[in-house]
Amino acid sequence: MTTPDQPRIDRAEEIAQAWRREQPGLPVDSIAILTRIHHAAKLLGDERRRVLTQVGMDAATLDLLSTLRRAGQPYRLSTRELATRCLITPGAVTQRVDRAQHEGLVRRLAAHPGTRAVPVELTPEGHRAVENAVDGLLTYEQSLIEVLSPQDQQELARLLAALLQDLNDRAHHRA
Repeated sequence: MTTPDQPRIDRAEEIAQAWRREQPGLPVDSIAILTRIHHAAKLLGDERRRVLTQVGMDAATLDLLSTLRRAGQPYRLSTRELATRCLITPGAVTQRVDRAQHEGLVRRLAAHPGTRAVPVELTPEGHRAVENAVDGLLTYEQSLIEVLSPQDQQELARLLAALLQDLNDRAHHRA
């Protein structure tokens, strides 16, 4: 129990202290970073789902629509390009496109002659929906990081990018 003049110890520090006590010499410095990242990811994921529910969209649909929107005019990509950019399988793209097409948010166009590539395009309704969802989500998510100064935000972004790059490199070397 902490008193008002003692700093509050968070869960990551409690875990690290317990391991230092129970198994001295165990390398526990990663707990201060990775446990906090994991906890932040859980809280941020919960918040993102809550905000998306408020704007009437699920994460998979947002991913599909925002990928098309970021592609620029005419807001059209092939299913293969969507799979690559969304980091999902072609089967998952088909499911997302089917659902979004049923909701009137995208439309499939005829394949170009001599190809099997099926272009998928945002509809005007999909364009409005993604802009509304992204505006609401990014405005809210910006408010979540305003506890940090702009310089701290930039530094955290830089450090996380370095960590993520190394994790990606390690994953590709194991594959």
